[in-house]
Amino acid sequence: MRSMLAAIQANSLTDFDAPADETVKAAMTQQILDKMNQQLTPRFKQGYIVVGMGSLKKEGALVYLWKLEFKDEGDDVLVTMAVKDGKVAGFYLR
Repeated sequence: MRSMLAAIQANSLTDFDAPADETVKAAMTQQILDKMNQQLTPRFKQGYIVVGMGSLKKEGALVYLWKLEFKDEGDDVLVTMAVKDGKVAGFYLR
């Protein structure tokens, strides 16, 4: 999760795709990453805290949940990351 957040901050599709399976790689485009970078990087730079919220099993994957609490006191972001067969099979920010 931290490496994918770092890839968003660096706006690096190659780094974002590195731990991902083929489904995630096919779904993520540079345009989507650019938008995520523009929206989140200013908030990341102000500081944030990662709060682990647990995990669950779903459709053969282990799904991890984290909350990002930003120092700007704006809305929190829920991070959901599904891992299956050692690869990131889903990565969502809400």
